[in-house]
Amino acid sequence: MSQPSGNPYPQQPYGEQPAPQQPGGYPPPAGQPYGAPSAAPLPPKKSKAGKIVLIVLAVVLVLCLGGAAITWFAVKDEVGDVVDATKTRVTAPATLAGRKQVTDPELTKLSDELVADMKSTVQNETSTAGAFYGDAAKQDLVMIAAASGVLADPKKELDDAIAGLKTQLTVQEMTATEPGPLGGEARCGDGKTAGMPLGVCVWADRGSLGMIVVFFKSAKQAEAEFVTMRGQIEQRS
Repeated sequence: MSQPSGNPYPQQPYGEQPAPQQPGGYPPPAGQPYGAPSAAPLPPKKSKAGKIVLIVLAVVLVLCLGGAAITWFAVKDEVGDVVDATKTRVTAPATLAGRKQVTDPELTKLSDELVADMKSTVQNETSTAGAFYGDAAKQDLVMIAAASGVLADPKKELDDAIAGLKTQLTVQEMTATEPGPLGGEARCGDGKTAGMPLGVCVWADRGSLGMIVVFFKSAKQAEAEFVTMRGQIEQRS
């Protein structure tokens, strides 16, 4: 008696696999080869602000406007410039040198994190400010970071901040620039990160320490606006 084969399907030649079936046992639509993967969705485009995230984080790590480096006076046994310093405050204005404060959610979040970082590290500070201004798409973007409080040694704090900038933002040389009517010392220099040029200016006086980073621009371009921008950030009552 012959035995049934037990295999109702024809045997495939060696090395070949049966054609895949769609749900319900139907073959793939005409024109689509067997085994062809369905089109994968394209990855979402990154925000135009995304490319500066690493720069921002570097700035936060470098300056922190506090950290363990900045030494603030805990006593008020000096007069004159110290009295003026106690009246110093910093703020993030609605506009900076004609640029509106950025409302992009990503940059706003980074600004908030920057301010929170400063508040957690600066001791005896009286105010802090961190924000972005302008339009990254137009290559016109500015970041500020500043804190107020009576500094024991403004020059040392300025030197320490610049030392960090040379490492993190590859600022080769910071040269003295006009600090403006608020006094103290100020320096500007060319920086670069991820191939992007940066104009970086830092200031320090008895009552505050701050930094302005102008993205896509040179130190000379940043320096041209420094006094105006600092005057809108730092206030004395």
